[in-house]
Parts: sequence; C-alpha cells; structure tokens
Amino acid sequence: MALTEYKSKFIADCGISMGDEGKGRLISEVVEELREKTGVDAPVQVVLKVNGGANSGHTAGGLKLNLLPAGVVDQSVESLAIGSGVVADPRKFLWELVPVDHKGYRVTERLAIDERCMVSDVIHRLLDLAWEWYRVNIINEEPRGSTGRGITPAYLDEVGQFQITYSDFLGDREKYAKKVAQRADRACRVIQHVCQVSEEAWNEFFEILTTAETRANEEAIKVGLFPESEFDFTVFKGASAFSLDAEKIVEIYWEAAAKLADKIVDVRELVRGAQNSDRYVIGEYGQAYWLDKRQGFSPNVSASHTYAAEFFNSACQPVQPLHVFGVAKAYDTKVGTHVFITEEDPEHPLFVILRRLEFGVSTGRQRMVGWYDAVEKGDTLRYGGFDDLMINKIDALTHSGDWNGNLKICVAYEDADGKRYHHVPRSEAFRKTLKPIYQEYAGWTQDISKCRSFGELPAEAKAYIAGMMRALLDSAYYGEEWPEQLPNLRYVGVGPMPSQVIRDIPEIRELLTFDKPL
Repeated sequence: MALTEYKSKFIADCGISMGDEGKGRLISEVVEELREKTGVDAPVQVVLKVNGGANSGHTAGGLKLNLLPAGVVDQSVESLAIGSGVVADPRKFLWELVPVDHKGYRVTERLAIDERCMVSDVIHRLLDLAWEWYRVNIINEEPRGSTGRGITPAYLDEVGQFQITYSDFLGDREKYAKKVAQRADRACRVIQHVCQVSEEAWNEFFEILTTAETRANEEAIKVGLFPESEFDFTVFKGASAFSLDAEKIVEIYWEAAAKLADKIVDVRELVRGAQNSDRYVIGEYGQAYWLDKRQGFSPNVSASHTYAAEFFNSACQPVQPLHVFGVAKAYDTKVGTHVFITEEDPEHPLFVILRRLEFGVSTGRQRMVGWYDAVEKGDTLRYGGFDDLMINKIDALTHSGDWNGNLKICVAYEDADGKRYHHVPRSEAFRKTLKPIYQEYAGWTQDISKCRSFGELPAEAKAYIAGMMRALLDSAYYGEEWPEQLPNLRYVGVGPMPSQVIRDIPEIRELLTFDKPL
C-alpha cells in the first residue's frame, strides 16, 4: 500500500500503553522512510527528547540509553536535542556520551541541551530513595519500585519554584553554589524530619547509588573510559548524619557541566530552523499515555507529561499540526504497582517465554506481562489521538516449546454485576474490581521473524494483527460512527533488529478484512 502522508514536519513518537513499547526503534524507521520518500540523505534535522529524564530507557541499535534520545543511532540526524520539559543530570550525560562516542556514534558533537532544561543531581536521587523508604517504613505502603534517578523530586523543584536550569551553568558559579546549598539544606531537613529516615538507611542510600551506577557503567569501567571512583556517591556525605557536602556537589557538578557548556543552547531556534529548512523534527517521548502525570493513574504516573501535546511546551513552539505515532506491543507489560487487568499467570506457557524478554531498561526490574488490552489503547486514540500505529514483538507470540494455545485480546471490561465497559474507568479503585472480556485468536507455528512483507505472514498472524486494530477502533468509537479518517498500522516489528520490520501493511479498512476471531 502507499503509506499515508505525514501531515506535519513535526512527528511525535509516543507510547499508547504503560511504557516499554519499543518507541526507540521507531526513530530509525521513520528516518529511513523519509530518506527514501524525499531523496534527501538527512531528512530529519532534530530528534528532540521531550520529557522525563534518565528514568525513561530506550534500546536502539543495541545501545541501552536512559537520558539520550534513541536518535543517536542514525548519524544523519544533525541535532540530538534535550527539550525544556526534561530533567537531566550533567554527570549522567557524560556517563552515556563517552561510551556511545567511543563506539563511533558522534553524539557529543550533535548534542543540544536547552537552556531551560532542568538540572537534576545527587540531592534529588537521595530524596527519591527517602520517599520510597517513607512509603514502606512509615506509612506501610507497597514500594513503588522507583528508579532512584531523582526524577520526581526534580520536577517538584520546578513546581515549587526552586529549579536550577542549565542556563545557570553559563552564569556565575557562586550563584549556582548558593542554589545548591539551599537545595541540600531543604533536602536534608525533609529526609530527616518528614521522611523520618533512620541514620542507618541514610548511610545505605549512598551505597545504593554507588552500587547501582557502578553496575550500570560496568562496561565503561572495564574498557577504561571511567575510573570506578567516578561512581562513588559517598564523597557527597557531610561531616554528620543528615548533612551533605554542598561544596563537593558544586565542585563535581560544575566540572561536569563545564564539559557540556558549548552544548547548552536555545533549542527553540534549532526546531524553528529545521522547520524553515523544510526538514523534519521527531519528538521522542519517555513513558506513555497512561503514565502521564495528569491523565495517568496514581500512584504510578510519571512526574512529566508523556503524550503528544507536550511537544509544544518542551520545544516551545506554537501549537500547530503534529503527526503522532502511537507505539504498542502485541501484548502488554507493566512495572510497579499498576492495576493490570489483563495480567496473566506467570506460569502460563506463553508468559514464561515472554517474561524472559521483559526487563526494564532503566532498572532491570522484571516486568509484569499480560494480554493485549484494546480498551486502554482505544482510549488513548479517543482522548489522546494518533495518526499511525506501530506494533512490536508480535514474533514473540509464535508457538514454541510448551506454548501451543490461542491468543487473547481484551475487548471490554466487566464488573461483578455483568455490566461491560468499553472505556477505561477513571477511578482506580473501581478498575481494581473489573475483569477482562477476551476475544480469542488462533496461534501460529511459522517463524515470522524472517517475514519482510505482510503477504509472507501466516493467516493466523494476519488475523491477530487485524483483530488488535479492530478491537482498538471498536473501543475508541464504541456506540458511535467511525470517523472517515482512521489511523493506519504503518509498521509491525517482527524482531529486535532494524531490518525486522514489515512496512507494506494494507490500509486500515482493507486490513480489517483479515480479522478472523475464533
């Protein structure tokens, strides 16, 4: 089929579930498609990280990235920009930049950090651990499974009007030092008196951070890019319990920022420049629609806005047409303490296989795994909107080993009285009472990871793909006429490699003719 035209030079790469959908791999697909379509070697001028921080992991081209956008893998992209909606630790930038540059990706020379991007640091990380300790030990809640990267505390500084931005690194060192000292004082008081952290736990926090970053940067240490001492967080401890060495924090963070000083720019102008030169800008989002701090569900929402409209805030551009990609997997995964209506028994033969694949990029945590929830994705379309869809990891559903059963798609929820719901209830407490209603589809035995066209797929895989799309649309427009303009399924991922993507998928209404539930 002929791919639909992009309605804008601004393209949004968004998750439509709970994160972990494989958004990172979409970037290179879009760049390559635009290269073929336009005949321009470098059609995308800017890939912009829109939101979040080092908590939102991507895997791209074999690289595991947290803070840098997945656009690093395509060296035709001129600028890898960090928008003002991001919170970023300058040391974390260096810990990612040096290894990827060492592998030949030329990232540092392409990096652009917006002047209004907010600075996160070790103080935020300590607060992150302290609030987790408070939840578990003081108010007896379940742990949230925080990344410990300090993202939520950094955003709290923004709304509390205590933020430090990257423009501060271009100014007076003493003014920066004063802000850090005040931040450290506030944090220590909160940790000791509000979170009521024990002295033993306070000391453990520094060891936790040291161990986590030493492990995360093990490869870079082995090849000599950093000494192990680079990741020693105990150097920030003060002379007494519940105190920090603010001067040491200033010294180390100012030194790190000095290495990035020429990368601190006005990203607004980069984005405008791309638009004026008739080239594309791709906004790369962390997390997903259902983790948005306003639309998502507490307590597992992100601290940032995770969906399409945030592009205009983070890039500081006038609201205008934006071509939105929704990215999902052929099954669902979640981490933390989410209500997970379609979660399956971990001992189910298919889910034994899937759990081996599903670990968080940022945390290494085992993800919960369940069936594809079309109700969640339908609501994302209904209230968030997207123009095209990419579905990843359908190859993982292939029959193998003890797995030889039918596949399921959640098409509705049902309460204890038998009433069905075709949209996601906004009450978290009520959602906990619901059970999924499934439509079943036959599985397949063919190794579809070798397929490169829609026609090569077995009939059962075509039916399941069509079923995912029909269920999504049925949910989005339940009780209404479907609009004339519907999103197309533009890409289907059948393996982790860039070549393992099917692009010749029929137009949506033709695709739906392949839907054959059991």
